[in-house]
Amino acid sequence: MHALQYEITLPADYDMAVIRERVAAKGHLLNAFPGLGFKAYLMRERGVDGSPVNQYAPFYLWNTAEGMNSFLWGPGFQGLSDDFGRPVVQHWMALAYEAGPAVDAAPKAAVRHRTPLPQGARIADLATGLLDDAAVLSCVDGAVGVVVAVDPRHWEAVTFSLWAGAAPAERGEVFQVLHCSTPEWDRLVRGRAW
Repeated sequence: MHALQYEITLPADYDMAVIRERVAAKGHLLNAFPGLGFKAYLMRERGVDGSPVNQYAPFYLWNTAEGMNSFLWGPGFQGLSDDFGRPVVQHWMALAYEAGPAVDAAPKAAVRHRTPLPQGARIADLATGLLDDAAVLSCVDGAVGVVVAVDPRHWEAVTFSLWAGAAPAERGEVFQVLHCSTPEWDRLVRGRAW
């Protein structure tokens, strides 16, 4: 599995209704996209949930590299690039996906927590700790699902969680979920991905 996210930071006075309308009009286009576990259409508004910025920042969990490549090199990502400029795409290798007790609910909030992985620590121990933390987080009431992934180029871990209601009080950046496309949600490998 591959996790992917790009962030489009918008001016402080940007009308975020434009993003809501864009997602309402185009969000359904990936509802049957091959290879896509889920795409959470995320937004942060300056001053809401502690956000310092206005931002559109979709998060994807791909079941297949072919699906991810088809999206990145296809008309969907090109359309976004045409409208906003080509963003930097963050890419992480998924270590695990855990379904939460609210797995059947439509997510309303998401939290992204990034952690640099310390030099000198044993990689297997780091992975075990990340997997354990994801398993615990996925058991919290209201959790829809939790992804833990690592960028081995920068040795950064990301824990991404979806919530049926308000995000719990935890460290991380809080996003509003405007829509969630889930064409292969039921095919996501649960637990450790190797």
